[in-house]
Order: sequence, then C-alpha cells, then structure tokens
Amino acid sequence: MNQVILFILALLAPCAALAAQPPAVPGAASGQAQTQHADGWHAANYAVPASFLPTELGVSASELADLDDQEMAAAGAFELKLPEEDLPDSDIPLTFNKKVEYFIKYFQKSGRSSFARWLSRSERYVPMMRTVLRKEGMPEDLVYLAMIESGFTPHALSVASAAGPWQFMSGTGKRYALRIDPWIDERRDPLKSTVAAALYLKELYAMFNKDWYLAAAGYNAGENKILRAINMYNSRDFWEISKGEYLKPETKDYVPKLLAAAIIAKEPAKYGFADVAYLPSIDFDVVKIPSRTDLELVAKGCGVSVQTLRELNPELRRLSTPPDYPGYELKIPKGTAPLFEAHYAKIPENERYRERVRHVAYRAKGKDTLASIARRFKTTPQTIAELNDIGKRGAGHLHGRVLTIPVLVASDDGELPSARPEHSAVEPAQPSKSAWFNKYYTVKKGDTLATLAKRFNVTARILSAWNNMKTKVALKPGKRIIIAKYQDKKGALAKESG
Repeated sequence: MNQVILFILALLAPCAALAAQPPAVPGAASGQAQTQHADGWHAANYAVPASFLPTELGVSASELADLDDQEMAAAGAFELKLPEEDLPDSDIPLTFNKKVEYFIKYFQKSGRSSFARWLSRSERYVPMMRTVLRKEGMPEDLVYLAMIESGFTPHALSVASAAGPWQFMSGTGKRYALRIDPWIDERRDPLKSTVAAALYLKELYAMFNKDWYLAAAGYNAGENKILRAINMYNSRDFWEISKGEYLKPETKDYVPKLLAAAIIAKEPAKYGFADVAYLPSIDFDVVKIPSRTDLELVAKGCGVSVQTLRELNPELRRLSTPPDYPGYELKIPKGTAPLFEAHYAKIPENERYRERVRHVAYRAKGKDTLASIARRFKTTPQTIAELNDIGKRGAGHLHGRVLTIPVLVASDDGELPSARPEHSAVEPAQPSKSAWFNKYYTVKKGDTLATLAKRFNVTARILSAWNNMKTKVALKPGKRIIIAKYQDKKGALAKESG
C-alpha cells in the first residue's frame, strides 16, 4: 500500500512543481535544450527538478525523461503544423506547407539569382499572358507555371527537347495547332504558345475534376501518368499520391514549386526581392505577310534593326517569314505598322525575298560536337541546337544524326561573305558571276561509280571528272563525293546536266 501511495505522490509532484513555478521564458536557461511541441510550449522550460522526485522510488530525473520520450514515440510521431502564413490573394488555390516553405527558402537563398531574373523578365510577358488566360476563362495566376517551366524565356530548350516559355514537347504542341518545321517553331511564340497552354490546361482541369494541383502535375508528367497514379493509390489528392514512389521527384516538386513561385512573385518585396529591375512590357503591332519576306526588308520598312524583329518573333528559325504560310502574322514594334505597310506595298512580290542563307543536311560523325560543327560551318552551337531541337541530353549523342546547318550563299557578284564555311554539304565550287554549288554524297559499302551514276541520273564519266577519279577506281566507304552541281541564277538553283 505504501508503495502505491509513493508512486501516486511521484506522479503528483511534477504537477505541484509546475503550479508553483511560472513558465520560464524560452531560451532563458543557459545551455538548456528546448523541444518545440505542436501547441507552442517548451518541454525543457518546464523540466522537473530532481528534488521533486521522491528518492524512495529510486527513479532519477533522466530516467523519467527517457520514459516520457518513449511514451511520445509509442503514441506515434505527429507532424508539426507550420504557423499560419498570410498568403496573397490568388485565383488558384494557394497552400503553405513544408514542401512549399522549402521552395520559398530555396528561391530566397541558393536559387535567388535565377528567381530574380525570372521576376525581371516577368513584366515583359505576364500582362500579355494574363490577357490570353482571361480570354480563355482560365485563372490568370497560371502565368507562374510558365515561370517555373522556363523563367519566361522563349528560347528555353529542355534536355528532353521541350521548347518555349510553356515548354511544349513537339507532339503536344502540334496537337494544339502550333506549327513546327525547319522554318518556324511556334512553341517559342509567347502569344501562340500561351493560347495553346490555356487550351491544354483547360482540358486537364476538366479531366481531373477541377483540381488545379492534379492538372498542373499532369502538365508536367503527362495526363496518363497522373491517371495511373490516381488508380494506383486510390486517391485524387495530389499530396497523397506524391507520397508514393510512382511519380518522379520532378513531378512531386512541381506543384509546391509553382505555389512557392506564385507566393513570392505576388509579393516580391516581402520575400526579399524589392530591388528587381523589371523589363518593360512587350508591346507590338501585328501585320499580315502575304508571301515569304526577308526580315531585313521588314526592318528597313519599320526603321528598326533585324535583331529587334527577331526578339519580337522568336518563333522564326530563319531570317525570313516562312514559305507556304500566307497571311503570316508578324509582330513589329508598336506604332510602326502604317510606316511598314506603305513601304511594303511599293516592293514587287518577287523582290521581297532573296535567299542569303541556304540550309543543308550534314550527318554528324563520331567525334563531332555542336562546337566543332559550328566552327566548321562558321556558325554558333546555339543556332544549330535551335534549328535541330537539340537539348543538353541530345548534345552528347550526335553521331549519325542528320543535322540542318545554315550556310551563307554567295552574292550576285560572286563574292562570298566572310562567314562562309570551310567545308559543307553544299559548297561554292568556283567564284564567278553566277556562283556554283556542289551537292555531296557519303559513299556506303557496295557503292560503285556506275550504281551512283544511275541513282543520281548522271554519267559515270562526269562523276569521275567532278571528283578527279578514274572510272574504274573502287570507292572507299565514308568518302564524300560530288554527285551534282548547281548554278545560282538570281536566287534559283539550276542543275548542271551530266
């Protein structure tokens, strides 16, 4: 009986101690560990002195503390709720949890320089994007999806070859009527790609029962991936399905990253981005171009540089509007449309375009890199990458791939620009009044002069003469030989008969 009474007294002693002592100020006791609990009190501040424990029990203070810890562990770990964050108003649901907090801190610290650049570019495109989203009945704050996708960079290209500010894959872009060919890539058009993104997100929103978190995850991973995850975990809660192993880390982080970007971008000064220099909003007129036209001609008519036009029209892969695209809508600086239209009307249609750069096919060899090919053809690695949709992942696997390479064409006086390639798939054969160009073929195993002559509709004797070979010589696989000659006559190629 005495043991029972002593045990009860031992249990009551801490209560008496707590009642007798006011709560200590957190951190007041030097060297005292503090354990934060969900309701805000500190266990260490209310630690029971050993003198309050009856010595008859033979239980030390440290042993009693160990018992308390064991009981807490046995009860199951509980998540600490973050303090309520005063979130900005938004037309997409904002959430503040540990994952969102992590990305807010990331953007404030190690990712600060990148996020500052994103903010700087945001004002250039966000007003236009908001207008498009509003017109399509979509939440305007979906613009922050483009922010985490590309940082509002029209020429952004992912390792998977997704392109443009909304990072469309080629197949998805074409599904939403974006034209992608050697002349134009409308995934890079901030206006047209925003329209396509709005339509895609509208579809995803309906597919996932009006849940923007699942819709955003579907935009990142593909709708089928998210549908399989929903079935696998029998849940339509993004936070629940992201706890499993099926989704990639990129997709699990996508929604919290989007929320963190939106929270900061709507109140940048609050999160330490008060000193960002914002670029001016993009502003332009749109004119319809009836036939293929040089950008140089347009620039002259508007009184601006070609570079200004390229910045307004990042979808153009070449220095002209695309062929077979009547009524192409070209963006020109605001207020210059009347000046341009008056200038353009005076120029005959056959004088609106002259080929200054010819694009040729080149098959990459074993040791070729973007840099080495660019040096060979006197261009830049970025130009080749953009023309061929090569991301970082593809840049290391060029062997055997047929690339489109820009080659400068000779002028009418026979002189070639200084940026002429040293060796190319199409090279000027001789400087003259009308420039000549050679077409090359790489010999394969089993090829002979006779079979190639028949294939390319030329005589074996002409082939041997063009390549300084004897008619009966064996051809070595891998050797490049001339199989056709063309003459440039005022922008049109005339083939030499053989």
